[in-house]
Parts: sequence; C-alpha cells; structure tokens
Amino acid sequence: MNNIDVGCELQYEVKSPTTMLFNLSVASTEYQTVVSESLWLTPYIMAEQLEVGATLNRVQRVYAEPGLFNIQYIANVNLGAEIHCPESLVEKPYSCIPAEVLPYLNPSRYCQSDLLGNFAMSEFGGEEHGYRRVQAICDWTYQHLAYVSGSTDSETTARDVLVQRQGVCRDFAHLGISLCRGLGIPARYVSGYAIDLEPPDFHGFFEAYLGERWYLFDATRLARVEGLIRIATGVDASEVPFATLIGTTELKLKSVWARLSNSSQSLVVPAKESAVSTA
Repeated sequence: MNNIDVGCELQYEVKSPTTMLFNLSVASTEYQTVVSESLWLTPYIMAEQLEVGATLNRVQRVYAEPGLFNIQYIANVNLGAEIHCPESLVEKPYSCIPAEVLPYLNPSRYCQSDLLGNFAMSEFGGEEHGYRRVQAICDWTYQHLAYVSGSTDSETTARDVLVQRQGVCRDFAHLGISLCRGLGIPARYVSGYAIDLEPPDFHGFFEAYLGERWYLFDATRLARVEGLIRIATGVDASEVPFATLIGTTELKLKSVWARLSNSSQSLVVPAKESAVSTA
C-alpha cells in the first residue's frame, strides 16, 4: 500500500461570465481510498458536486464572474492494487464480455478503431494473445512515437498520431486504445495524477480488459503504473477533460503534483513484472 499526496492549482483570468466544469478529484475505488481531500475556490463560490458518466466521474460545476479565479485541490490517497501474473491474463471471447464492458470495443471520437483495425491486425495479429499483446502495442507505440509537448491539440485523433508519429500522453493512450479495440480487446482512457512524472502535470493512460478485470498500461513510460492515481475514466479523453470552460478565460497558472506522503519511503512495486489493476 502506497500513501500519496496529490493536488493541483489552476488560476484563470475570467473575461466574461463563465461556467466551469472541473474533473480534478481523485476517484474512490476498492483499491484507491481517499483519506482526506480539500477544495478551495478564490474568490469563494459554491461548487456543485456532480457524478457524470457511466463510471460516475466526480465533477465540480462553478459559475464565475469576470476577474481572477483560482481553484486548488489537494488529497491524501491510499493506493493499493490487484497484482497478477501477466501470463495468466487472457483476452475474453466477444460472447463472454460483460455488458458494461462492451461499449469500450466501439470506435469513439479520438479512437477510430474501425479505421485502424487492419493496421492493428497486420502488426499485432500474430502476437501472443492476452496481456503480452497489449504490452506489445505499448512497446510499439513507445518505439515509434516521439513525445513532443505541444505537437497535438484537441482535434488530434489516434489516426492523426499514427501518421505524424508524435504526440503527448493522451495521444499515446488514444493510439493504444484504438489498436486494442481493433483487435477485439476492450480498452478505455484514464486521466489521473502520476508519481515521478516529469515535468509534473496531469497524465493520460489507459486500461485494457483482460480475464475478469481492467489492467493499467502507460505507453509513454513516463511513470510507473503502480504510481498512477485515477481521477476519471471514459471511452477517450473527450469524456474526462480536466477543465471544460463555457465562456472566455485565459489560463494564468497551472501546478500539479503527486508524491509519496513520506519522502523517505520509495514507491512499493512488485518484485517482478506484474499486471496491475486498480479499477
């Protein structure tokens, strides 16, 4: 069990009356327990607490008048995991995939698995089915894509990334998800905090459904999966943006952090390669 402090601070110059949706709060799951958390808004505004989407992502809705607006969130989290042997994890036959998992096989806004299916089969159709095949997708993505900050935007899809061969964390995740779905493996996007991420920022990664559970993967290799703290889950990044702003604003400050609560301790990780699930 790892005890982790996470948080963020965002400051905006609000130039017209703006409705803001923030997706910053750590999710509560069987393996991820929020010990404590606090949210500060300056100037003080009442935040409406919402649960959004099939996975009930925690969203705060705020209405802000023109002027400087600051939001800060901090939390202390106990993070555990189900740890399994990769060799034991198989791909579920389509006829046996649970109903709630089936939507994560479909193409979505950023993950055009229908367009990338032939490529997925040509590159990974011959790989050993199961965890090793998803890991092969992550290895290929890491080897063939350059991580370049600012190289993509909110319009960039997995197909675009495959062509231009560069992107940021969300793009690596979108490509991994698309290739998994193209092979018939359910996959979904996860937003979160990440220990030891450099430079510190929000992070995007993905999960694939193998055996009876969702397992974490991060094709960027920028952070260990054992140190990924879930915020929200969706079909792709369109469902889990950190901030949605309906109005005219300018971001003036962004600070994000995730660190072990006891600086003298090290992240608890398995002794050998393992499949990690925190869903």
